Amino acid sequence: MIHHDLHFAGQRFQARASGALFWPARRWLILSDLHLGKSERMARRGGALLPPYETQETLDRAASEIEATDPAAIVSLGDGFDDDAAGRALPDDICARLQAMAQGRDWIWVQGNHDPGPICPRLPGAAVAQIDAVPALRHEAANGPDISGHYHPCIRLGGTRRRCFLLGDTHLILPAFGAYTGGLPVEDPALRALVPKGIAIACGSRALPVPVGHRTRRRA
Repeated sequence: MIHHDLHFAGQRFQARASGALFWPARRWLILSDLHLGKSERMARRGGALLPPYETQETLDRAASEIEATDPAAIVSLGDGFDDDAAGRALPDDICARLQAMAQGRDWIWVQGNHDPGPICPRLPGAAVAQIDAVPALRHEAANGPDISGHYHPCIRLGGTRRRCFLLGDTHLILPAFGAYTGGLPVEDPALRALVPKGIAIACGSRALPVPVGHRTRRRA
C-alpha cells in the first residue's frame, strides 16, 4: 500500500510510503526536514565531502508526491534547508525547479531550528513560525494536538532501519523527507516521552503500521 489512512485530531490523513503526509480535506501535502543543501553546508563547515546530489534526489521524490496528490498547498514543516546559508546558496536551477513545483499552488515554509531566518527571495512561498490549524502544524512537538517533524523518527524492521511516522494521542511526528538525514529510534526517551504508546508507520516500498510502546502480556 502506497499510503496508510489514519485519523488524528478529528481529521483524516494519508501517511504516504515516501514519508509525505497528505491532508485530503485541505489538499495539503506536508513534508518535513528536507534539509536541502546539506552537502554544501557540510563542505562549507569543513565536514565530510558528500556527493552533491541529495537536493535533486529529495526534489525528485517531492515531485512524485505532487504529481500523485495534486495538492493546493505544499507545507515544509521546518528544516527545509540545512541552514539559512544553504538556502541562500541553492543553485539557480534548483530555485527554478522549486518555483516550477509551486506553480498554481501555495508553498509554506515553517521555520525550524536549522533555518530560523527569512526565506531566500529566489524561492517560492513564505516563512511562518507555525500554522495555527487544528491540529497545529509546527516544527517541534509542543502542546498537542499537533503535527511536527524535527526528530526524524525511525524503526528497525527485519534488521533494516526504516524512516517512520509516529502517531500518538496528541502528536503526529513526521519522518525526515530529505536524503542524507539520520534518524532517531522510536524507543529513544525523547520520542517515548511524546508518544509513550501509539503506532509507527514505516516508510519504504509500502506504508506499514506497527504498534509501539505496547507491552505484551506474559503468560503465567
